[in-house]
This record gives sequence, C-alpha cells and structure tokens, in this order.
Amino acid sequence: MALIKSVKGIHPVFGDDCYLAENATVVGDVIMGNQCSVWFNTVIRGDVNSIRMGNKVNVQDGAVIHCTYQKTKTTIGNNVSIGHNALVHGCTIHDNVLIGMGAIVMDNCEIGSNTIIAAGAVLLENTKVESGVIYAGVPAKKVKDINQELIHGEINRIADNYIMYSGWFKEEK
Repeated sequence: MALIKSVKGIHPVFGDDCYLAENATVVGDVIMGNQCSVWFNTVIRGDVNSIRMGNKVNVQDGAVIHCTYQKTKTTIGNNVSIGHNALVHGCTIHDNVLIGMGAIVMDNCEIGSNTIIAAGAVLLENTKVESGVIYAGVPAKKVKDINQELIHGEINRIADNYIMYSGWFKEEK
C-alpha cells in the first residue's frame, strides 16, 4: 500500500478508480481527480502548499510533484502525463499535456493545453508556454507547433495507456 500521510491535519483526497503503487508517497494537501495513477517511487508532496490534479493524470516512476511554502501551488489539468523522473514544482499545467522523462518545470511556470515538454527539458522559473507547442532544451524553448497527430498519437495515447496499465495492477489485488 502506498504511503499516504496527513500533514497538519490535511489528508490527501483521491478520486474514483485511481491507482497508487505500493511505494508511491502522497502527503498533505493533495486532491486528485478520477482515473489517476501514481507509479513506483513517485512523491507527491502537498506539505507546504496545495497540489490539485485533474482527471486522467499519470505520474510515472520516480517523478516528484511539490510546491513552495507560502508562494506557489501546483495545479495539473486533465489528461496529463508526467514522465519518469520528472520534477514538477509550483506551476500550472493545463489539459492534454505531456511532460517528458526527466524534465524540470520550475515555480510559476504555466504550460498551455495540447503541449509537449520534451524529455530532459528545463523550464526556468516564470516560463509561460503557449498552447499547442513543443518545448525542448536547457533552458527550454519552443521548437515547433504541435500537430493534431501528436496530440492524439502521443498525448492522448500515453494518458490512455496508463489507465490500461493501472488496470493490470488493480487486477492483481
């Protein structure tokens, strides 16, 4: 069973049909929507500020979601995939976004809908990413507009696959 802890009397809240890996950690002021999955060695730490996650969010192995005390909350929309070992900190991520493996999204960043942040990209503090683009590099910059094929073929495919994968683990219980 995942490590789920309250902080200062505030307990995480989970939507329907969520999956939490046995060694995932979710603490404090975290509210998660329906059909979310939190994978192995992931940490979602709502101890110093709030974390809000929409529906169909998957937080893959080793990722960390956090925020900054008395400064920045973390808000994640619907249909969002956060890749392995990504760090998402005190930012806003809108709907239909893919955060690539090992990417870093820092305080006060805002990522528009239908967007891909490439693996290993670093979004510096206060970066505003418009909708419908791909950002890559260190520091991350726009590399191109995204097409409908990538939205459906990557963003939606990955989010849907993680619902399927979590079903495999739920069957094992």
